[in-house]
Amino acid sequence: MTPSYLYPEDAIHFHQTHKNICDSFDQTWYGSFKKWCDSYFLIRHRNECRGIGGIFFDDLCDGNRNDLLKFLTACGEGFSKAFMPIVLSRKNQKFNESQKHWQQLRRGRYVEFNLIWDRGTKFGLHTPNARIESILMSLPLTSRWEYMHHPETGTAEAQLVEVLQHPVDWV
Repeated sequence: MTPSYLYPEDAIHFHQTHKNICDSFDQTWYGSFKKWCDSYFLIRHRNECRGIGGIFFDDLCDGNRNDLLKFLTACGEGFSKAFMPIVLSRKNQKFNESQKHWQQLRRGRYVEFNLIWDRGTKFGLHTPNARIESILMSLPLTSRWEYMHHPETGTAEAQLVEVLQHPVDWV
């Protein structure tokens, strides 16, 4: 989950939903997959995570294939249960130019991660005859960068950066 502003109740809901899904299959998976997410989505040159975490895994092959398929299906169905209540509760929130500016900076971090660190993006860009637009269409339409930008101490923006630099166990 990659918010521009941190709402702890949203983070808890998002993580709890995924933990419940993982726990219904294996009590160790949520902790393992959350740690993997925090590690994978690290923007190493900034020592900052791209977002506030979730779960991440690939190459799941240990176990019964039917059970793994059930888990993957549950994760796919669970994503909307984790995310849609947040979207519905935040979609009409008003914002000002300063908040929009911050969102653009956060989107810049998303772009950095995808272009520099994401294995899928790098694989796609290095695939002969790839449709580059298809690979890059997940990037935001607008983003920005500012030299040595740091949010002012004590602000909502600084609170988010603190969590991005020191991942939280939300559940």
